[in-house]
Amino acid sequence: VIRVPLSPPTMAAATLRSVLRRSNLLPLFETRRLRDLLFFSSSVDAAAAVGGTMSPDPHFMVEYLENSCGFSPSEAAKFSKPLAHLRSTEKPDAVLNFMRSQGIDGAGIRKVISSRPKFLCYNVETNLAPKFQFLLDLGLSKSDIVYAIQNNNAILSLNIHRSFVPKLEMWERLMGSREHVLSCFKKTTWFFSHSVEKRIHPNLKFLTDECGIPEERVSMIVKSYPHFIAQKPESLRALIARADELGIPRHSQSFIWLLRSLHRASKTTVEANGELLRSFGWSEAEFLSAVKQSPNLLSLSPESLRRKMEFLINEVGYVPSFIADHCHLLQYSLEKRIIPRFRVLEMLKTKGLWTERGECEGK
Repeated sequence: VIRVPLSPPTMAAATLRSVLRRSNLLPLFETRRLRDLLFFSSSVDAAAAVGGTMSPDPHFMVEYLENSCGFSPSEAAKFSKPLAHLRSTEKPDAVLNFMRSQGIDGAGIRKVISSRPKFLCYNVETNLAPKFQFLLDLGLSKSDIVYAIQNNNAILSLNIHRSFVPKLEMWERLMGSREHVLSCFKKTTWFFSHSVEKRIHPNLKFLTDECGIPEERVSMIVKSYPHFIAQKPESLRALIARADELGIPRHSQSFIWLLRSLHRASKTTVEANGELLRSFGWSEAEFLSAVKQSPNLLSLSPESLRRKMEFLINEVGYVPSFIADHCHLLQYSLEKRIIPRFRVLEMLKTKGLWTERGECEGK
């Protein structure tokens, strides 16, 4: 028997709700039934308790999110709104217990729930557990899965057969092995987020059928830079147009690497690098030749490129045309490679151990 004290009336309403919720009986009682039960308490307070003119009590999930997840009162109030339909904590309890059992800590749980509170409404047995098991069966460890979910919890929204499997098959096709796919998945949390039908397959078809780029070359880029094939199709077409402006044939081996560089660098950066190299005396032909040899030049920061050119000209003594012919020098780190090796070369010269032909004298 549930006893509801008549005084004070607001306490009676709160107590009744709490007891019913813990007993999972709240869905059995309509607002009219609550009004009947609270009729003898106080007409004013009873009206307030069932949503009358006074402010209603906060939804029980506000307190739940504070106590069970560690959210602040304001955060709990915000994230409880999509959960207003809940009448018990049965599902949230199951979800939280499952997440903790998989190794997701409090901070990780808050990160997941704050991005999509409705995860607390998921069915563990039919939804969450099968997805975790699927990822484990692929060869991922629990820590890999936890890391991926904390950084891209949209994974929990994917359907195994309609989303996971088609994406896995497409990535395996492009990367050549499941091991490579899993390696990228561990580093790239968005990996299974993009649509195969809307992005990956249309982009691959465009590159191979319309641009004439062999799928093997596309795979070379995708292995090291998977985001390239997952961009919006319209963005890829715009990228091809920018690459065509540089005059490098689509069938050349450097064209696909040029696409990657253009994708990584903004149009402003590419234009700034072109202007910078020309300001050092490079002709248009030298610039295009260098880009064909080393497309990555376009994605370097203009400041880094300027410092390398100045050092090679002012300190090493190279003329700009020599640098254009040996543009791979500009891809090396100035502090970690160019300067240290130049200092070693200077030392060898001072000791007479370096010939004019660029050879080391033996002793």
